[in-house]
Amino acid sequence: MAEAIIRGLLREDVGVGICVADINPGRRDELSVKFPHVRVVDDAAEAADWGEVVILAVKPQQAEGALDLIERVVTPQKLVISIMAGIPCSKIEKDLAPGCRVIRAMPNTPALIGAGATAVCSGRKSTIEDLDTARQIFALVGSSVSVEEKLMDAVTGLSGSGPAYVFIFIEALTDAGVKHGLPRDVAAQLAAQTVLGAAQMVTETSEHPTLLKEKVTSPGGTTIAALHTLENGCFRGVIMNAVETACLKSKELAGK
Repeated sequence: MAEAIIRGLLREDVGVGICVADINPGRRDELSVKFPHVRVVDDAAEAADWGEVVILAVKPQQAEGALDLIERVVTPQKLVISIMAGIPCSKIEKDLAPGCRVIRAMPNTPALIGAGATAVCSGRKSTIEDLDTARQIFALVGSSVSVEEKLMDAVTGLSGSGPAYVFIFIEALTDAGVKHGLPRDVAAQLAAQTVLGAAQMVTETSEHPTLLKEKVTSPGGTTIAALHTLENGCFRGVIMNAVETACLKSKELAGK
């Protein structure tokens, strides 16, 4: 995800300097080759001290160690943006200097191709301008929205984990096409483009998905027969349960 953000900043040429820290020597070498104009270091404190905006792009299980490393250099003059799933702003604020400005964000993996969906929320000391800064950064890798922090676990379950649900759906469509005689490459292309096109219809027409579904569903036709099967299999219920499970896991990571 950090690499996606770097790519977005460089792609839009927003005129900012970037310093990235990674403890893995191989990963540092890889980043140096990919991004020759980006400063790559092995010390998180050095990177945090260098920048005005500090992005915490580590696994939630690494939160404690990462915050310990940067604690001495992060002052209230810096904006801290965390993309750690399940870690609340209050935890980060508690481990850093009093008055630190924290924004929490939950992006998703399509950010890697500039098509991400990111939700952001404010900590106690962050300002409207800080929230705008965060949204501008994540707008470089897709779209962004702002929510209350109490909703971030729901965001994690929906859009954070959501790409995996969609990948399984595309895989299932592809397998169904293969079962009925389509070559796998053709079935995969049709399945992926169908999902992409349907998603674009939702975002570009602003019509409710129910209305768009009705336009495909002719009386007595193939689509209503297929939808009946999906309903019998509790398709919508399974998806809702999956989101809820991921949401509960996010709460668990935060110790809620």
